[in-house]
Amino acid sequence: MMKKYYSGRKYRNIKCEYNGIKFDSIKERNYYIYLDQMQKEGQIYDLQLQVKFELQPAFKTAEGKKIRSITYTADFTYFTPDGKWHIIDTKGVKTDVYNLKKKMMLFQGYVIEEV
Repeated sequence: MMKKYYSGRKYRNIKCEYNGIKFDSIKERNYYIYLDQMQKEGQIYDLQLQVKFELQPAFKTAEGKKIRSITYTADFTYFTPDGKWHIIDTKGVKTDVYNLKKKMMLFQGYVIEEV
């Protein structure tokens, strides 16, 4: 069952729900449905949602101030039968923060595929 819910439409996305899973946009939900079908057909495996990557660990400054870690959360990850790991972001608006995190992911050897 598909259900829409509205909250904070900063980038004009419409939050929605599908099979009990909440998505930040209709685009993200639709891509999940596509990937889920691919997994059922055996074209991909180990489909994961909202996978968090730590880009920089938390730390304390010399003065003792706590600095939070920097993380990036991928919309989806999955493997193809050839063993390749895919990191997917269903991007609508590429913010400056996203572009910076994408560069940090690339520095760590992770390529984000945007759809």
